[in-house]
Amino acid sequence: MGLLISILITFLVVILVLYLIGMLPIDARAKQIARIVVIVIGVLSLLRYLAVF
Repeated sequence: MGLLISILITFLVVILVLYLIGMLPIDARAKQIARIVVIVIGVLSLLRYLAVF
């Protein structure tokens, strides 16, 4: 059960950070780079929770 909660919290944090990045007053290229970085970090942490790494 704890694994499921950790995965859900990670997913919600990634969604929240992506939303906040969308609200930043910066150019589109910087937003795209930030989104990619956040998604990669989110996927890596989800893989870590699933014991792939």
